[in-house]
Amino acid sequence: MAPRMRSGSAPGAAQRGFTYFGALFLIVLMGAALAGTGLLWSTASRRAKEKELLWVGSQYAQALRRYYENSPDPKQYPQRLDELLEDNRRPTVHYHLRRLYPDPITGTTDWGLILASDGRIVGVHTRATRPPLKRARFPPQWAEFDGSSSYADWFFVAERAFMTGAPAATPTAPANPATSPLLPAPTSPVPAAPASPR
Repeated sequence: MAPRMRSGSAPGAAQRGFTYFGALFLIVLMGAALAGTGLLWSTASRRAKEKELLWVGSQYAQALRRYYENSPDPKQYPQRLDELLEDNRRPTVHYHLRRLYPDPITGTTDWGLILASDGRIVGVHTRATRPPLKRARFPPQWAEFDGSSSYADWFFVAERAFMTGAPAATPTAPANPATSPLLPAPTSPVPAAPASPR
């Protein structure tokens, strides 16, 4: 005698299978949404750090330029960044920089230094070598950053710190930022050796 089949067993199994696949689909959908949100957050975070790097780099360039302008003759740039914090070379103390700002990209104060032939600091750059998201529409003083393939190519040099118009058509500034007549004498910068990318 054949065993009797319990009525309703097949529809129940189908319903359970449908619920299982529905739950799987929902999990996959939520995972994709979270991944998309993470990517958007990461991109937004990088853009914010790039914006901060432009601000911080400008602060260093302006401070270096003010230090130079405040020099008793002969005009000189500092030998160390911390000289920007308290300038005692004149009777009135000058504070060209509030503090030594960290590099927003690497999170450290280990800046790459752009040095003149006399060893004095004429600019700074980040040591991070990853490609930037921002590739165009920089402020006029940093227009040479357009098309840069690395953050380390963003050279914040004192001579361009207060520029408000487009720079004259000259060779790319980061390659030799110390050849301008604004600097004490034509020299070649000696950038610090780049560190490994972070």
